[in-house]
Order: sequence, then C-alpha cells, then structure tokens
Amino acid sequence: MSDSPLPLTIRMHADDNVAIVANDGGLAAGSVLADGLQLRDRVPQGHKVALVDIAAGAPVRRYGITIGSALQPIVAGSWVHERLLEMPAARGLEGLPMATVNPAALPPLEGHTFEGYRNADGSVGTRNILALTQTVQCVAGVTAFAVQRIKAELLPRYPSVDDVVALEHGYGCGVAIDAPGAEVPIRTLRNISLNPNFGGELMVVSLGCEKLQPERLLPLGSIALVDQRGASQARPEVLDVIRLQDDAHVGFMAMVEAIVRQAEPHLQRLNARRRVTVPASELVVGVQCGGSDAFSGVTANPAVGFCTDLLVRAGASVMFSETTEVRDGIAQLTSRASTPEVALAMVREMAWYDAYLQRGGADRSANTTPGNKAGGLSNIVEKAMGSIVKSGTAPITGVLSPGEKLKAKGLTYAATPASDFICGTLQLAAGMNLHVFTTGRGTPYGLAAVPVIKVATRSELARRWHDLMDINAGRIADGTASIEDVGWELFRFMLDVASGRKKTWAEHWKLHNALVLFNPAPVT
Repeated sequence: MSDSPLPLTIRMHADDNVAIVANDGGLAAGSVLADGLQLRDRVPQGHKVALVDIAAGAPVRRYGITIGSALQPIVAGSWVHERLLEMPAARGLEGLPMATVNPAALPPLEGHTFEGYRNADGSVGTRNILALTQTVQCVAGVTAFAVQRIKAELLPRYPSVDDVVALEHGYGCGVAIDAPGAEVPIRTLRNISLNPNFGGELMVVSLGCEKLQPERLLPLGSIALVDQRGASQARPEVLDVIRLQDDAHVGFMAMVEAIVRQAEPHLQRLNARRRVTVPASELVVGVQCGGSDAFSGVTANPAVGFCTDLLVRAGASVMFSETTEVRDGIAQLTSRASTPEVALAMVREMAWYDAYLQRGGADRSANTTPGNKAGGLSNIVEKAMGSIVKSGTAPITGVLSPGEKLKAKGLTYAATPASDFICGTLQLAAGMNLHVFTTGRGTPYGLAAVPVIKVATRSELARRWHDLMDINAGRIADGTASIEDVGWELFRFMLDVASGRKKTWAEHWKLHNALVLFNPAPVT
C-alpha cells in the first residue's frame, strides 16, 4: 500500500478550467486526480493544472474570470504556467458599474473591546511609543546613535513606554520640493508623526539647511499635544526641534546629548499614560500582502477578508491598498462603492497611477515578481483576484490619496503602491494602529511603529517559519480549519495584540523595515 498522500487540487469557481495543486512538493507526472484526470507533467505546489483541453487562443479561467488566453493548445492534465498565457489587456476606466451592489447591512458586532491608549484628538493607540521625527536623511546617523543611548539610559526608568523609534527616511533635501507630487512625501511624513501610537508627542531632529524645514513639515496649525493627565494642551508656540547645525552643538556628542536630554520630558509624559478599555471600533487596521503565491487568494486573504467584515461590523476602520494589485478588479471595487462619488474617487486614483506608471515606461504587469510566479501566480490579473478578497464583502465607504489621513470608519481604499515598504508607510500615515500582513513565499517584514500580524498562506511555510508567522491560514487548504475559523482566530488575536496582552513575532524579534516615502516628484 502506498503511503503517498492523495492528490489534492483546489478549484475556485465552477466555471474554472484550471485548478491549483495543493500537495506539499507538488504532484508528479502520472498522478491521478480524484476525478480520474491523469497529470501529463509534474506540477509544483500552487501551480495550475488544466482540467480540460484548452484550445490556442481560448480563455484560461481561475476565480471565474479570464486570467489569460492560451498561446498554444493545452492538453488536459498539463501544467499551466505563465509562459503559456497571454495576459489580458487592462480593463478601461470608462463605463464601470458605479455603486451598483447594495448588500444587506451586516449585523452589528458588539461587546468586543481592547485595552488601548486614548489620545487627546480622540484616536487610540495600541502601543505607547516615543517617535523622533527627522526632516532629512542627513540626520539619520546621529539620531540612531542618540536613540540607542535613550534606550539604554532612559527607557528603563519609564516602564510604561514601549519603545523609542527614529522615523528615518530618505527624503528632505536634493528634491524638487515644490514640484507637483512633492506634497505626497511631505504629508506622509507629517501624518506618520501624528500616528496614534505616538501619543501626540512631537519631537523633531533637523539638520538646519534642508529644504524640508521643520515648520513646513509640521506647521503648528491645529496640532494638539497631550499633557500628563491625557488632556489636550494649548497649541505650542514653538515646535520642539533640535537643529544639529546650531552653534550650541560643539561636536558630535553635543548633538547626541541634546537629543537625549530633550527626549526625557516626552518620556515622562508618555510614561504617565495608562491603557483603558475601549471598543473594538477604535481599531484602525491596514491589510496588506507580500510574497504572494497562488494560495494567497485561497487561504490567508479570504480569512483576512472574513475578519475585515467582522471589524467593519464592530465599527472599526479597515484599509486595503496596493493599486496595481487591485487594478484588474476595478469593476468589482466600483460596484461595491457605497456611493457613486466613492466609485469615482477610486477611478481617479487608478487613473492617476496608470499615468504615473506610463511616465516611467511601465505598466501593471511590472508588479508580478519572480517569487509570485514560482508560487503559482501567472500574472497580475490572477494575483489581483487573490488580493482583492482581503477587503471582504462590506461596502467601500472611503478613498484616500497617498499620504492622506483617515477620517472615517468602515472600509476604505487607501491608494498606495504595492511595494510592501511604501504601502506600510502610507498606511501608517493614514493612522493605522495595527497591521495584518499575509504571505505565501515568506517575508520577515515588520514595522517599528505598529504591531504587524503575519498570516501564512501555507502550512509548510507556517511550520518552517514557526517563529515568524503568527497565524497559519494554510489549515484552510489542509481541510483542518474553515475560512471562518481562521477569520475569528485572527480577530481575537488582534484584540489581544492591540491590548498588549500578546506580542507578534515581529515585535518579539524587534524586526522592522525602513520607512519608504513615496515621492512621485523629481529628485534634483
């Protein structure tokens, strides 16, 4: 008797003429599927097998949509990969269905809470962090040195403060700072500095001669700070800035000492803060995927989508993003818009990004990586269908341009590039206080400013990266858990992480990626 596991394939829709292989290690040529179909080729895990003969030029369908047309005849049982497919042209942005789907309202989800830090502006943090804003990359080395001193010498005295982070980035000078598009990185950095996890404490490190001056980055305007009792202070008359070029700083250590000394009152105020019980509606969640594979749209992203619906039912805010990874589903998105105005805003963002790519001599097809293809994704159309399901089924009630701050509850499309680092940076700027990140190929991605919950698409990845993945959605493909099971598990885990009762693996290992500001303007 053979000990080999039964061949397993997953077909997403009744109209599909391909299915993906679910077995670890794939299936050998000659393997016989449950319906009696014999494989003509070895098919790697996550890759597609033709379920019927497909003629040259005929559509290849997965998720019930055409992901490509066959460049040659494909015999049933054959491995279907990207070299056999011609990708469809992008859907035009005219004549789209606008707010045509009107689903019945999901029942409210009440009674769920977490322990968070209430801010003077009404937002809630999931962590209590001192952030040092930097106006320019030039100061990064000095600031990093000072942060290590602060962590070693001061932070132990303030046990209620979770961390000290430097908001390092590559912007601030050598740029056309008044050119069209330059407002994107400026407002991104401004809004990151005001992220709810930083408690309203503003401390800026500047060089002095940079184009992005502190007063331009953070005009005092209506910025509300927080005093020791959690009440809103009057607007400060002077921004708290350390300028390294000031005459008072004689030598490197004088700069460092100034930063360390200035950090202490901020730490004192943050340390006086305490967690309070708040409703789950105070969560602001960014959902994202990276290192995607063919299982992303089968396991992890559907589970996140189910959880997205739970969050929306609880009154929370959820953002999905990654323009090139949802562009091919634009008709699905505009039809789910709550109003025609929201639909038009999505079209506006897609058109802007189409033009941005065209200026660079690229299109959406440049998105798909070698790892995506090795994981079974033939092209961006197939990838997009698996990416969109993270957004769940709720109406899309808002749209954000890159770098803008979120102002509404519910489900929002936050327009960002698909780059993991840039997308995460822009979601931070929007006010995210918790991040959910799905991966199939595996990535140790993390952010210093917010907890990042990693969801594995495959059980093999979850086992191999057992101390990097927080949730194993691969159990859905294994048949040991349902999408609903994993969605509820993620929801409950999020409340525990938001409350500080649990840490993510990225927090445990202190793994984080650099902030990468999206700058569509010229560099001089």
